[in-house]
Amino acid sequence: ISAMPSIRESPYGNYVCHMFQESSWADRSPLHEAAFQGRLLSLKTLIAQGFNVNIVTIDRISALHEACLGGHVACAKVLLENGARVNAVSVDGITPLFNACCSGSAACVNMLLEFGARPQLENHLASPIHETVKRGHRECMEILLANDVDVDQEDPQYGTPLYVACMYQRTDCVKKLLEFGASVDLGKRLDTPLHAAARKSNAEVVNLLTDYGANLRCRNAEFKCALDLAAPNSTVEWALLLREGPATLTQLCRLCIRRCLGRSCLFVVQKLHLPEPLEKFLLYR
Repeated sequence: ISAMPSIRESPYGNYVCHMFQESSWADRSPLHEAAFQGRLLSLKTLIAQGFNVNIVTIDRISALHEACLGGHVACAKVLLENGARVNAVSVDGITPLFNACCSGSAACVNMLLEFGARPQLENHLASPIHETVKRGHRECMEILLANDVDVDQEDPQYGTPLYVACMYQRTDCVKKLLEFGASVDLGKRLDTPLHAAARKSNAEVVNLLTDYGANLRCRNAEFKCALDLAAPNSTVEWALLLREGPATLTQLCRLCIRRCLGRSCLFVVQKLHLPEPLEKFLLYR
């Protein structure tokens, strides 16, 4: 048996995106190996020889899990076309879609969805959108959101996608989530995204959140607001102090309009035939 590949980091406890545990490594089939290494010809040959595409290890890891973790879209497609279960779940609650998000393969994510993968998963399964945000795979995140994944889906342990984006300082993801209508003050229980941004000393994210109407006075379980968490004399503290006064009338108007339009704002504003400067103002562009 060849050397075990390195285990990738995951935010979900002690399991990883693929879970190469010794217990499952020994019972991996040649189909698993071909899928993981992206050997398309070998995979096709094994399937033609009668290998079951849904064979799983003791941890219920399928060859489709392997192909998606490696971002091998051609291998994943062959497996799916031959009947691989698109929503197969490992013992740790990992799906092929989660692994595709882990690898950052937008092509794999799109194909899995075309074959019926469920983008909005139950609480006991690992959340693809939280994983893709944590890793900064913005394209995969946008695909999930376009397929009706709840932008405010709250993981009991990790909070909302916006909170995860702030925790891992994924500024591009923060901006896109806000554009898609993420609730700016929903985080992890009483801890808001603004708390996370202040804790991480990220002034750019702090400014983004406050532009979208984040409440500076929200207090977490320790009864602290974002300003209490900012490092003294830092750019974050300065940014928060600048926003402590009343918002401008133009900013209040923008927030009011966006609140009325709701999550459809991103798409509706462009259909209103507004003057270009006003449209850009409402869309933060």
